[in-house]
Amino acid sequence: MPFLPPHLLRTALLAGAAFGLALPAHAAAPTEAELATFEPSKTPNNDGIDYSIWDEAMKNIVISMGPSLREGAPRPDPSFGSRRQYGHVSRYRLEGTRVMFSFLDKDVIASFTEYRKDLENTANIVDIQALSRNEQLAYWINLHNVALVEQLANAWPVRQPRELKIDGVPLDDARFITVEGVKLSLRDIREKIVYRHWNDPLVMYGFWRGEIGGPSLQREAFNAENVARLLARGATDFVNSLRGTQDGGGTLQVSEFYREAAPFFFPNFEADLRAHLARYADEKTAAILAQTRGADPVVSEYDIADLEGGVREPTVTNITTDGMSKSFRIPQAMAALLKERETKFQEIIRRGRTGTVTMTNVATPGAEGEPAEVE
Repeated sequence: MPFLPPHLLRTALLAGAAFGLALPAHAAAPTEAELATFEPSKTPNNDGIDYSIWDEAMKNIVISMGPSLREGAPRPDPSFGSRRQYGHVSRYRLEGTRVMFSFLDKDVIASFTEYRKDLENTANIVDIQALSRNEQLAYWINLHNVALVEQLANAWPVRQPRELKIDGVPLDDARFITVEGVKLSLRDIREKIVYRHWNDPLVMYGFWRGEIGGPSLQREAFNAENVARLLARGATDFVNSLRGTQDGGGTLQVSEFYREAAPFFFPNFEADLRAHLARYADEKTAAILAQTRGADPVVSEYDIADLEGGVREPTVTNITTDGMSKSFRIPQAMAALLKERETKFQEIIRRGRTGTVTMTNVATPGAEGEPAEVE
């Protein structure tokens, strides 16, 4: 099987790589003829794409906050010596994953742009549409997430990703991605390519949105072998979290992201969504589904899913490990968040939840006859 590796994060991290070029944010929406280019072939080949370098990057810049305990985090105390509240104050701050944007230097950030361009160029070398459906799905999810990490890293500090604009166009709708000569936005990749050609809502959990309130950014790159497993993991994490589902006084409250996906996956919104949620619900979530009515998509959290809250804090503190102070200094609010995270993990262990095993016999969404994975 031939592999065509993009070249992110080379040894020198592409010091001085071109960055900040004019972006075609105002490009017209892709036509139906252009979108037809991305329709999956009915006779896929055995080619593959190697994402091992992006996989390594994810393992180094993404931190998991662990599974939800379905307990909202209390409002933290202000930083010592300051009346201003730095860091995350969200009740969902101990859920999902966080990206360490504040630790990235300009060369690493530039390497993200280089990698996004490498992924774009890969489509000029290999026929993306002729890949297996697993391979295609992994390509589109990785390209979407690489592009979003790139833009947020370049703009950081930014409090909320939806505040960011490229050439006056909101980040989600700016067409700064070019695949086979077609200008695409993040929304185009999700809705006009993947949601159009994959018919299982599981795919929505692969797309990171940069916000605490959305699905987690996985600490692995997607590939043909793990895409079903990672999507199932993302669904299980999100469905069984406060940011995914809540009991709102007898009414089922769900994430706003489900409303966005409704035209594609939940035409009969309440019934279809509840059936989907039940598929991944754990015992607590199943009880919530049983004791509530309706499905109200009102749960949201727009703050950036980073460690520092999208704002540079002027005060720092030493990190301690096992009571011993280390020389590495980080913002006070970040240190407090990491301490909360440690306390949460201790509580998870105390409750006997030392790990999660996910088993699925679901074929890659939208495909038939392709093997899934068991974790």
